[in-house]
Amino acid sequence: MLVCSCNFISEKEIEDTIVNLLDEDCWQLIVPAKVYHAMEKRGRCCGCFPNVVDIIVRTTEAYHARRDSTEAEIFDFMNRLRQFHEESRRAELERRRKGHRAA
Repeated sequence: MLVCSCNFISEKEIEDTIVNLLDEDCWQLIVPAKVYHAMEKRGRCCGCFPNVVDIIVRTTEAYHARRDSTEAEIFDFMNRLRQFHEESRRAELERRRKGHRAA
């Protein structure tokens, strides 16, 4: 099935890319932009991104259902997710507010 008509990307291509990303690091956070970057494409109208998110969720769940995960791996993933959240939060706090003007 064709998911992205701007880049002519099929559902199978997206699933294969997600599995390849999960094979590299099965606990990484995968978003549509990362999938497109791995395929050396870019989102144009981005209308397909909600469908790509659904494919990411479905493919990741199936991948982890086939794989046995240990408590240590889950704990490490949660720590990495917290660290990512804190880094993103710090970056957001460092940005200037909309009403800020230079003198």
